[in-house]
Amino acid sequence: MAIELIAIRRCDVLTRHQTLRQAEVWIQGDKIIGIYPFGQVTQPLGARVIDAKGLLVSPGWIDLQVNGGFGRDFTQDPGTIWEVAAELPRFGTTSFLPTIVTSPLSVFERAIEVWVKGPPAGWQGAEPLGLHFEGPFLNLGKKGAHNPAYLRQPDLKQIDHWTVENGVRLVTLAPELPGALEMIKELRRRGIVVSAGHTLASYEEAVAGFEAGITCGTHLYNAMPALEHRAPGLTGALLANPQMVVGLIADGIHVHPAMLKLAWQSKGSKGLSLVTDAMAALGMPPGVYNLGDQEVTVDGATARLSDGTLAGSILTQDAALRNLMEVSGVGIVDLVPTLSATPAGVLNLQNKGVIRPGADADLTLLTPQGQVVMTIARGRIVYNNEPDRIRLEQIRHLDL
Repeated sequence: MAIELIAIRRCDVLTRHQTLRQAEVWIQGDKIIGIYPFGQVTQPLGARVIDAKGLLVSPGWIDLQVNGGFGRDFTQDPGTIWEVAAELPRFGTTSFLPTIVTSPLSVFERAIEVWVKGPPAGWQGAEPLGLHFEGPFLNLGKKGAHNPAYLRQPDLKQIDHWTVENGVRLVTLAPELPGALEMIKELRRRGIVVSAGHTLASYEEAVAGFEAGITCGTHLYNAMPALEHRAPGLTGALLANPQMVVGLIADGIHVHPAMLKLAWQSKGSKGLSLVTDAMAALGMPPGVYNLGDQEVTVDGATARLSDGTLAGSILTQDAALRNLMEVSGVGIVDLVPTLSATPAGVLNLQNKGVIRPGADADLTLLTPQGQVVMTIARGRIVYNNEPDRIRLEQIRHLDL
């Protein structure tokens, strides 16, 4: 069977530890098969050649928290996951976790059914890596935009179907709730990542959660106790522990620029995962949209409930990158892992978030200023803003 090759040429390749100048990346099928100095290796036969002169090639970007987009809300209708996934590559996203917020347990079951069924025939787009269940085991005192009517106390009987095999990859809960530590241990036993969020946990309660199996924090600063010098709470526990990865919404609205800078200085690229927390209004004009069964008013910059509570965002991953570049004063090369290697590490994905032979062919091509030009997911070009960069070598394909 003939498998097309893609050769990305004359680019600067961003790896975790260095930038390979004037290189080329070869893709075959859904895998990276080689990285070479430009012009020092024979042109691959039958390749589709991408002239990436002046561009950076980053490992594909992973978003661990997406509630919806393009007028569609995953909690309201989990079946829209594939439609939203088809649109996300325009922002550099190659994979993500569709996020279901606090709702009746039947909604979580419906999301599992959608995941198990899989995408429609011929579908292409950013790859859903599984499901992020943000709730319903959250603290009422830090519910944020979650509907309080559906909040529950942790109970193992309610999560029988929550397994990696059923697509559940990450669960956000409040570690101080009665029964939470037992649930954390059980979820970790099943291989599910547990994150602390929407919580009033003290520093000591947070540490107990870490010891039970929590490995990350959901949207640092937001929906958790404020950082105080005598009562550091979950925020302080997350910042002080180098093993904890924190999600961060870098839209300049959820978090003050000074606190964004503090998060970067404290956690660095290994401890910071840029998330969008994007909701149905992503990519849409101002108006009224849904987050679960609650109406959210979007004014072009923010998404809020009627009482003013922030309800997700309309942030994109490329904008988050540019925002953090501006706030931190750090170059794009150092920040790219917050979109790639670090979220891949949260989910223990060995073949994503890296550029090396054998890794998944998930790549984001962008300018040094952070503008996305092309996105490749599983070896397929799923977004291309500059079609003139591609040509086909009329020789032959490799036969396998």
